Amino acid sequence: MANNWNIPDWLEKEVRERDKTCIYCGVKFTSTKISKKTAASWEHIINDERIITRENIALCCCGCNASKGAKKVSDWLKSKYCIERGINADSVALIVKQAINNGQ
Repeated sequence: MANNWNIPDWLEKEVRERDKTCIYCGVKFTSTKISKKTAASWEHIINDERIITRENIALCCCGCNASKGAKKVSDWLKSKYCIERGINADSVALIVKQAINNGQ
């Protein structure tokens, strides 16, 4: 199955099995027909599309992805969006915690 982000099939399968909810806010993904905001979208935790690794590719909801944009995770966690939703370094998925520990 091809995708627009050059993510290899094996990695896409692995990430889809790992990330059943948003890695940031924890919302359960829905289809875009139910809500575009809670639909799954591909995320580069370190905002560099050349880093296509299991540590950097994840699934998050469209709401979080749109809010984060090109921001560094640690900076984004200080945003009004995260504060209002209780998203912080303790509440995010393990993969995000690892990125934060590595300076993101």
